[in-house]
Amino acid sequence: MGESEEKFDGILLALAQQHPDGIIELLDTFFSFLARKTDFYTGAPEEVGEKMVLEKFKKYQKVAHAENEKKKTEREEQERRKEERRKKKEKEEREAANQPKIKELTEEEAEALEKKLAEKSEKSPVQSPKEEKAQEKKEKDEEEEGEDNKGKIKPNAGNGCDLENYRWTQTLQEVEVVIPLNLKVKSRDVVVEYGRKSIKAGLRNAPPILQGELYNEIKVEECNWYLDNGNTVVLSLEKINKMEWWGRLVTSDPEINTQKVAPEPSKLGDLDGETRGMVEKMMYDQRQKEMGKPTSDEQKKQDVLKKFMEQHPEMDFSKCKFN
Repeated sequence: MGESEEKFDGILLALAQQHPDGIIELLDTFFSFLARKTDFYTGAPEEVGEKMVLEKFKKYQKVAHAENEKKKTEREEQERRKEERRKKKEKEEREAANQPKIKELTEEEAEALEKKLAEKSEKSPVQSPKEEKAQEKKEKDEEEEGEDNKGKIKPNAGNGCDLENYRWTQTLQEVEVVIPLNLKVKSRDVVVEYGRKSIKAGLRNAPPILQGELYNEIKVEECNWYLDNGNTVVLSLEKINKMEWWGRLVTSDPEINTQKVAPEPSKLGDLDGETRGMVEKMMYDQRQKEMGKPTSDEQKKQDVLKKFMEQHPEMDFSKCKFN
């Protein structure tokens, strides 16, 4: 969809929110406006206006179905990948379980093991293999976590967080929020308000279920929501900064440890032009550093300096030190 089609989205969204009865009431307002303020109905034969309306309706019906089908395909692909990872994990666990658990030791190995166990029992209380494994895992997690991440929550399977009233997941491009309701409702009963860095969602004439300042800015005109099965509100928020993982949805939420997110594998070709350029530059600079060569920014400075020296041969640069 081009920019010319999107430039009125803010106005239309605000207009739609003022129609509590939903689409029917909004359409009634629109066609009432055409009848009262334009010659839409009287300026041409009756069938012309009707034909125009049907053409536009069918055009965007196809667009909406195509977009819905695309999202459905993406969701199915995510589920497929999750299932593949689950099966892979189960296979690895089965293979590990089938490995031989008993190994015959040589006399030298047995003596060394006996000595090691004796030393260990002197230094610390005896622990069962299960306790030792749990202790090793705890120490490893604490070592990986570091001081900055202590107290932070481990992300859920969707790199977000499961909270009491809602759960959220994320990719680098967008955030999805799922709000379960305790009853069946209609779309007109739902209230959703977006701001560049704020959000409010819940049921009409009731306290908001979700409200607060967002972790970072979103593209309001690209955000949307829908009512799933009459009892679940699903919100989709598009990030402005597509190079970071959110630590929380709103500032009042507990923070997750973003170092433990598990992003889906992706290709550079899947990224938009600006993001792809930034990623390629970062990859290039990293390779240059590993080889001890200048980064792209350092190379530009060297090229500018070289050009300046060529343009001013009369100057003596022999005693200058360049970092």
